[in-house]
Formats: sequence, C-alpha cells, structure tokens
Amino acid sequence: MMLPLDIHADDIFNLYDDLTDFRKKKPPLLPLLLFFLSVSPSTPLSLSSPSLLLSLCVFLQRLPVFEHHTVLTYWPSTPHTRKERSTEAMSPLRVPLLAILVSMALCQYYDYDYQPVSMLGPSGPNCNQECECPINFPSAMYCDSRKLKFFPIVPTGIKYLYLQNNQIEEIKAGVFDNVTAELRWLVLDNNQITNAKIAKGTIDKLTALEKLFFSHNNLTEPVIPPSKSLDELKIMYNKLSKFPSGLLNDKENLTSINLQHNQLTSDAITGAFKGPKKLMSLDVSHNKLKKLPAGVPSSLEILYADYNDIDGVGAGYLNKLPSLQYLRLSHNKLVDSGIPAGVFNVTSLVELDLSFNKLQSIPEINVQLEQLYLQANEITKIDLSSFCKYIDPVNFSRLKHLRLDANNVSHSNMPPDASNCLRQASDIMFE
Repeated sequence: MMLPLDIHADDIFNLYDDLTDFRKKKPPLLPLLLFFLSVSPSTPLSLSSPSLLLSLCVFLQRLPVFEHHTVLTYWPSTPHTRKERSTEAMSPLRVPLLAILVSMALCQYYDYDYQPVSMLGPSGPNCNQECECPINFPSAMYCDSRKLKFFPIVPTGIKYLYLQNNQIEEIKAGVFDNVTAELRWLVLDNNQITNAKIAKGTIDKLTALEKLFFSHNNLTEPVIPPSKSLDELKIMYNKLSKFPSGLLNDKENLTSINLQHNQLTSDAITGAFKGPKKLMSLDVSHNKLKKLPAGVPSSLEILYADYNDIDGVGAGYLNKLPSLQYLRLSHNKLVDSGIPAGVFNVTSLVELDLSFNKLQSIPEINVQLEQLYLQANEITKIDLSSFCKYIDPVNFSRLKHLRLDANNVSHSNMPPDASNCLRQASDIMFE
C-alpha cells in the first residue's frame, strides 16, 4: 500500500528524533501508529488488535526493499542538529521511508521476535517465580526488565529465554541443567555479566542453542556454546579485545555475526571466522581494525567494517568473496595509495560505502554496482573511466545513487558523456 503523501528530508529526521524519544518512554503502540496512518484519511486500514499490530511490524521490517540500505540510512553519521540536517537536502521522500521509521519506533520487541507477556495470556505453573511463562507460549520464559541481580534456574521445557534489561552479573553452575539439550534462544542483552562470573557447566553445556544475544555486557572475550545449530551470534557493545581462532570451527549453520562496538584489533581476529562455511553477514564496525578481516568464508554477502582504522584493501580481497553484495568501509582512513586498481571492480557488489575517508579520486567500480557513497572525502575530479570503460547503447553503468557531497567537486566537474555513462543514476548528490 502506498500512501499519497510527500514529506521532506528534514521532516523525516525530525520524526525520527521524536519517535526515538517515544521508544525510550515506551508509549502505547496502537495510538501512535494510528496517528501516522491518520495522515491519509482515505487509507482503508484498520488495526483493532495487538496481534495485528505485531504482524504489521514484522511485515514492515521484512519487506525486501527495507532489508537493503536506502539513501536515508547513509546520511552522514556524525551527530546533526535538526537545523543542520534540514539544510542538507530538501528533495521529496516518499512515505515508504516513513514506514521504516514507524516500524523502527513501534516494533520495539522485534529484535528477538519478542512478544510482550501481556499479549500471550497468564503464566503457566512450570515457571521460575521471578519470571513468566505464558500458557499460550509455554516454551518461553520472560524474565526481562525485572531488575534481577541473579540468574534464575530454567525449568524443563523452556526453549526461549528472555533475560534482557536486568542487572545480572553472574551465571552460576546448574541454572541450565534442565534445558541443556532444549534451549534454542538465549537473550542476555543489557546486563553486567563478565567472563569471570560465567561458571563452567552453563553456556558451555547448551548443545541445541540457535541464537545467542549477549550485547551490552562486560565481556572481554566471546562466550560460544558448543551447539552446532547456532545460526546467529550477537556480542555488541562489550569490551571484546580478542576472538581466538577455532572457536567457530564447528559452527556449520552460523549465518550472522555481530561484533560492533568492541575493542577488536586485526591481530585479535586472525582466523576467527574461517569455520562457519554458511556465514552470510559479518559486522565488525566500531572496532580497532587496521585491515579487513582475513579468512572470511566465500559465502559472505554482507560485510560492515565502518568506524575502524582501515587505510587500504588488499589486492584481490573481494575476488575471494564472490557472493559479497554489501560492503561498508565508511569512517576509516582509506587513501588512494591503499586502494589497488580494480579492487572494487567485482560483479557481485550492489552497494559500496566509502564515505568519510581521505580518498582524492573515485576508485574503479563495476558497471553492475547500484549504490556508491563517497561523501566527505577529498575528491577533486570525476573520471568517467571509474564508472564506464566503454560507453555505447549496451555498455553503461547501472549506478542508481551516487553521493559526492562534501568533496571538492560539483556539477560543473561532470564530463560531457556523464549522462550516457550514468544514464540510470536517478540521484547524484553534490551538496
């Protein structure tokens, strides 16, 4: 459904700020959503139940167009005031972007496919007294946001355990003894757990775990369960300074690893990601890397390494990743001398983000690339050979979006044949 409404970029950002504040306060979800839908009275949509709201949240976040990064997500990432943002661009943005913001603000629990207990009925008898195990979802135990300082014993039959947003510092032996072969999801985000306070015979006994969320704690090295079924690992916002090689060697089903906002160096992750042959997404942004991680599997489709200290990319690095579609290297120290000729000229790439670096020229890209972000570099010239080796009716760039703002070039620097080479570019930004 497309709502017939145009809004401007500054409105989008202002809405996002307000919605973020709303999330922190956790307002009633339904009235807020209905407010946004009211901007188009002709829209024949009615939401009358929480379950329908959750369905809409899932729908909004799973639309293929939202799984990739639109221009909106690549606005300069440094903090901006509303006034500053409103002067950057005023080009009309369609309501699908508003849908993204609404989904981000309203679908508060979707990180874990989480449903508030109040929507799932009363608690069943087989449950720890500090938590709730809804009768309508008896395999889940909800212990989140209860100011717990201890780790509750998990009863038999529990497969999904939610313990985020507590004050837990320690995981004592025995808490998982009833579910070592049953527990599938373990959510421990936003606690105060350290490696020294995780007893043996706890996480290292979970043989069926599929998802481990351990973000916003005080870990200095990863905690990895023995389960071969593990498919998602999130250890963000910790103090990881090492990731020993071999920890993931038997994780044949692992597809997603998120390690952003830690203290990892390139030496600390040497060989760390060789094991999982099905790995599709790796996020090592906001660390201390000086080069891209070596030895990543050829199955990788998404690699985020922004906000590091990377000054170059090894020749042939991307040739070893034939499935890679999305590469983020923004906010690093990339210079022309660290970019070998043709290193980004690979057919698989769809999006490439090199913004906020020190590049003086546009690197050579493949004609199949669709999104290129080069804002906030030191680029002084535009060479069409970076985009097109040949220009004729069948040879041209498929580039759709190009960011060149905050460089030393303008529209006047565009070569005469640019309209032929970049004939599919609907958005080229200089300011």
